[in-house]
Amino acid sequence: MKFPDPLLRGRLIKRYKRFMADVELEDGSVVVAHCANSGSMLSVNEPGAEVWISPARNPDRKLKFTWEMIRIGRTLVGINTSHPNGLVADAIAAGRIPELVGYASLRREVKYGENSRIDILLEKEGPDAGEKCYVEVKNVTMKRDLAKNAPVEFPDGVTARGAKHLVELGNMVRQGHRAVMMYLVQRTDSPSFVIAADIDPKYAKGLVTARKAGVEVLCYGCRVTNQNITVTGPVPLAF
Repeated sequence: MKFPDPLLRGRLIKRYKRFMADVELEDGSVVVAHCANSGSMLSVNEPGAEVWISPARNPDRKLKFTWEMIRIGRTLVGINTSHPNGLVADAIAAGRIPELVGYASLRREVKYGENSRIDILLEKEGPDAGEKCYVEVKNVTMKRDLAKNAPVEFPDGVTARGAKHLVELGNMVRQGHRAVMMYLVQRTDSPSFVIAADIDPKYAKGLVTARKAGVEVLCYGCRVTNQNITVTGPVPLAF
């Protein structure tokens, strides 16, 4: 994914009201940027850190900028949760996720289960057309321990919605389909991925149950720059 317009560098003053952030630009001006991330953003919301924001193309939009990434140490971290679904979909279409190749069609935001929408639905043609693959995508940004060998973690807060999605995925497996929980890490400074069970024990237990039901778990990383974000390769699961 290439950003359509050059990003602007600034310094984070503060994030507030969940979806807003004050950013001081290099010229000293202060702007309010949309924060497209409903999580706690634990470990990636440090005031004073270098951030990059994108200008809005719609002149009528109330907030003229969107917060895209933050620098933690030497690493840029993509915090915009509106990107992961598209990043994964593009990577699947390009054959860069071997576990998800061989499907004839890809659809996004498809209704399923009990009043839910699956991020990506993969479907086959011919004799196997009845078997679908349901892919749920979660954005991963948290790394509480900045040591080189420390893992990235999910979730960064209690997520009842995420726990519900695990139940829905398990139900799809029971109905004869394939279901995949995909974690997308928008940073490159960790060799592994774990579940933050201390933050949300219910989610951690839900993932264990989902895996026992046959839900597959994948984790892929990204290369993040101020020009583009690219899905790279698998990140080992450390659980």
